[in-house]
Amino acid sequence: MTKRALRKIALVLAPMLLATLAYAQGVPGIALFEARCAQCHAAPGLDNRAPNREALRQRSPEFILDALTTGAMMENARDLSETQRRVLAEYLSGRPLGSMVATATSMPNKCPATPLVNPFKGTMWNGWSPDTENTRFQPTAAAGLTLRQVPLLKLKWAFGFPHALSMYGQPTVVGNRVYIGADTGFVYSLSADTGCVYWSFQADAGVRTAMSVGALTGERSGRFAVYFGDVKANVYAVDAASGELLWKQLADPHPIARITGSPLLSRGTLYVPVSSLEEIAGATPTYPCCTFRGSVVAYEAETGRQIWKSFMIPEEPRPIKKTSMGTQLWAPAGAAIWSAPTLDLKRQVLYVGTGDAYTSPAAPTSDAVVALDLKTGRMVWSKQLFTDDAFLSGPNCRGTANPRSETCPEENGPDFDFGSSPMLQVSPDGSDLILIGQKSGIAWALDPGKKGEIVWSHRVGKGSALGGIEFGSATDGKLVYFPNADARYGPAEAGGLAALGIRSGEQVWFKRPPPVPCAASNDPKCNQAQAAAITVIPGVIFSGTTNGMMRAYGADDGRIVWEFNSAREFETVNGVPAAGGGINGPGPVVVGGKLFVTSGYAALGNGLPGNVLLMFSADDR
Repeated sequence: MTKRALRKIALVLAPMLLATLAYAQGVPGIALFEARCAQCHAAPGLDNRAPNREALRQRSPEFILDALTTGAMMENARDLSETQRRVLAEYLSGRPLGSMVATATSMPNKCPATPLVNPFKGTMWNGWSPDTENTRFQPTAAAGLTLRQVPLLKLKWAFGFPHALSMYGQPTVVGNRVYIGADTGFVYSLSADTGCVYWSFQADAGVRTAMSVGALTGERSGRFAVYFGDVKANVYAVDAASGELLWKQLADPHPIARITGSPLLSRGTLYVPVSSLEEIAGATPTYPCCTFRGSVVAYEAETGRQIWKSFMIPEEPRPIKKTSMGTQLWAPAGAAIWSAPTLDLKRQVLYVGTGDAYTSPAAPTSDAVVALDLKTGRMVWSKQLFTDDAFLSGPNCRGTANPRSETCPEENGPDFDFGSSPMLQVSPDGSDLILIGQKSGIAWALDPGKKGEIVWSHRVGKGSALGGIEFGSATDGKLVYFPNADARYGPAEAGGLAALGIRSGEQVWFKRPPPVPCAASNDPKCNQAQAAAITVIPGVIFSGTTNGMMRAYGADDGRIVWEFNSAREFETVNGVPAAGGGINGPGPVVVGGKLFVTSGYAALGNGLPGNVLLMFSADDR
């Protein structure tokens, strides 16, 4: 055996031995964390995806135990005993197991009993976007808010989510009720006017998706269902009036599969995108990565019966090679779908954006826009926009704190996923276009009638594993707007909002956020990455930053017309201690004269945690 091989084995065994010795000496929690978790959860850097120790301390012990047992950290904790996992969960959270459920369900501000009668009569924001083309454009009649009124917006109420850390679920507002999920696994139905609570429902895991609300038929005629997914890849339908579970299905049996993209409901069918965190688990040297393939699953909305399932990589993974430690690697894998599908009724297809490959060789459907037949799920066409992007192609980088560190930049792909949904838009000349932004920092326009042929591309940002263009763009039919993250390049380069011509792709304007005082360049409070999805109403674009600022920009020139700093404590209508933090992931929702903003995002290592939903209105009442 070579010295190099011995060193690799020593690097793997040393932490395990340290944990065992320290545990025996009476400091189990600290020892287990330092030996098994610190290399990722205490690692510096704006590109680090793992929540840091401070963020973990705000998690519930149940959340951490679940992650270690059946969730994203299952592979990393496979050789830990049940006792060690419980010790870690209670140490990291600072609370005993069993302390969460009571405060998450017993809200003092219960709404008076009110029947839910035809919620679709009024204005609404139903799903990831107000429309199934995912333009994230809310017209004036539904927005109830104009450019003139936006500077008058004031906070009306705040709702605190018990034990939550990342507000990565986007509100849906239908029938003047807000439906929203939390990273704790709880889903709430609130009054849009007051924030009082109609009901709560506990899913099996955190709920990251926006909800879709639809009418039921048959024996349930006159009732309405709320559809969503969780980060264990479960799909749910619950009664919109009561929160009663109607049906539940597992979209994918892979142990690290999850649903992050919002389900799309159309004409009695629910289309559910599936992603996973297997590429993160692949950093563990002993994990046989990778066997997950992204997919879309179509369900009968009434019953939950599966109609079809279409994998983004048609070929099943097969063993390809072994690492120097003897761990089997598999390919092809990856092409997860992180965002909501987009509907094209004219062509009877569904569009999705896919993520990177997990292992090499990268499948040609990774980092691509894919069109699927609505009825059968058959892949109609695929347009790859970045090639050879394999997350874990270099065995020398396996097991490092950051697999894409400076020590192995050429070993692995740059992770240029499509984290945002395709937008289907008619351009001013009458032609159809698919508009989409990529984590590479490039915005694209594709021709849906020519199998995704590239019409134009425009570089908005430098791009990185965390964006570039991350979670969602928007268009008002006149211009298309792309937010830029670029957090890794520091406060001077982070953030920015670009407005491009829809047909030409030419830049009309680009605005960076105003600078804020910085104590250090790596302080997340100073880094204004605009990673969150944006929203547009006539004349105004709403865009949040990872340091908690929500701003409204004039659509014609990018001037700031309103801003609010959400990174602070709030008095809540439900009496739960709450504070805002980073704005990331989902975007703001505008409906009926109200602006809904979620604040708090610790899903990334240097994120700012928070647990609040804010409602703003220009109404003086």
